[in-house]
Amino acid sequence: MYCHREGEISPEEEISLPDLENIFLVANELGITSVKLTGGEPLLRKDLTQIISSIPKGMEVSLTTNATLLRDMAQELKDAGLSRVNVSIDSLSRDLYRKITGKDFLTSVMDGIEAALKSGLTPVKLNMVVLKGLNESEIENFIEYAGRDRNLILQLIELLDVVPCPYHCDLALIEEELMFRADRIITRRMHNRNKYCIKGAEIEIVRPLHNTTFCARCNRLRVTSDAKLKPCLLRSDNHIDIRGKRGEELKNLFLEAVSKREPYSR
Repeated sequence: MYCHREGEISPEEEISLPDLENIFLVANELGITSVKLTGGEPLLRKDLTQIISSIPKGMEVSLTTNATLLRDMAQELKDAGLSRVNVSIDSLSRDLYRKITGKDFLTSVMDGIEAALKSGLTPVKLNMVVLKGLNESEIENFIEYAGRDRNLILQLIELLDVVPCPYHCDLALIEEELMFRADRIITRRMHNRNKYCIKGAEIEIVRPLHNTTFCARCNRLRVTSDAKLKPCLLRSDNHIDIRGKRGEELKNLFLEAVSKREPYSR
C-alpha cells in the first residue's frame, strides 16, 4: 500500500480543532509523550499552526509531509512547536518523480527539505518507498544525499503487498547489502530494527509486515481525520468514534481503543 487514508472512504466532516485540543489534552493526561501529524497531506490544513500550538508543552510534535508546501511554512511551524519532519520523496530525478507522483514538484520538495534543515526541524527523515523497476537504482544516490548532512536520515520503506503489486520490492537482500557495507549498526529499541551507518549517512529499513517484534510492542494509537481512534494501522474494523467526546468519556474511549489492539496477522 503506497499511501492510504487510515481506512477511511471519504470523511464527511474533517476533525475539528476543538476536538483535537481535547484529544491532545487527554492523551497528555494518559502519559502519551509524542504526537505525529500525518495524512493525506497535513500542510493542506489551514489551521495547522493552531493545531500544533494547541499540543501540550512537553509532548514532542513531528509531521510527515510531501514537502511541496514546506519551504514557506517551515519556520512558522517550528515557531508553533513542531520538532521535526519526515519527508516523503521517492526519487531525486525530476522526470522519475513526476512519473511516480504525477506532479512536477521535485524542486519544491528539495526547497522544503532545505528550509526544514535551516529552521531546525531536525532530524529530517527522508521516506523513500522502494518501487521495483522504478527507483531501485536510486538508493545509492539517496545514501549520498543523506550523507551530506548529519541531520538527514534515510528510511527505505517496503511497499506493503497486502494486495499483489508489480512494484513491490522485497528489501531483505538490500538490507543484507547494507549490513555488509555498514561502518556501524545501531538497533532502535522500540522498533527493533537496525540503523546502518554508511558514508556518513544513517539508513533504516522499514518492513512493516516483517517485524513481529514491533507489532507486539506497538504502543501507538492513531486518530483518523474523521475523528475515530484507530488501534491498528492495517485494520479498519475496530475504530472508535470520538467526535465531540470530552473529559472522562473521552479518556475511557482511549482505554477501550487500547484494549482492542491486536498484533496484525496476514
